[in-house]
Amino acid sequence: MRILLVEDEPRLSEALTYILKKNSYGVDTAYDGETGQAMAETGAYDLIILDRMLPRKEGVALLKELRNQGIHTPILLLTAKDSLQDRVEGLDAGADDYLVKPFSTEELLARLRALGRRPSGQIQDKQLIVAGLSFKPLHCELTNGNDETVKLTLKESLLLELFMRNPGQVITKEQILDRVWGPDTEVETNNVEIYVHYLRKKLNSPNVRIETVRGIGYSLKEGPDVP
Repeated sequence: MRILLVEDEPRLSEALTYILKKNSYGVDTAYDGETGQAMAETGAYDLIILDRMLPRKEGVALLKELRNQGIHTPILLLTAKDSLQDRVEGLDAGADDYLVKPFSTEELLARLRALGRRPSGQIQDKQLIVAGLSFKPLHCELTNGNDETVKLTLKESLLLELFMRNPGQVITKEQILDRVWGPDTEVETNNVEIYVHYLRKKLNSPNVRIETVRGIGYSLKEGPDVP
């Protein structure tokens, strides 16, 4: 699962990034509102943590713009303003939840989990199941074709989640790079090939395969591989 963190305070941003990665979230960071908006508009994120007070574009204005564009990614608004009017303004602008600074790590993670349980949210703290394969995204655990529980790396987990949420669809290498490594990555596409190779080994299933679509990308298919 990939989170976009839009926070201009370097120390807080660094601390939040560490906490999120430690809890198996993929994180990309923006330090001002304009950059945050451009990154959010890529559609590459499952959830956005958005500070209210930002340089170049204020958080509530950014939030309204995203909602006006039809971007429904769940957004947790961080704010130092805790008056009722400020909270109402943020929620009315389209925030799914808000968190007042300073906050505890436990509360932040609990609110992320709560957002994930909402039907409209894209993050689901549940198992993904395709043709007998069972995957727990928040735990980076796959139960494969031999009924073995296999621990995945974070990038393998992000890649598998992308495939399992879009079974049968062709996903380009560029889309994979954006989603797994982030839109500003300098990683080459051959890294995608390497991680797909790793993932194929761990799937170890006669009923699910990652099929190469020559010159485009990959697709998760059900059924045995046909030579």
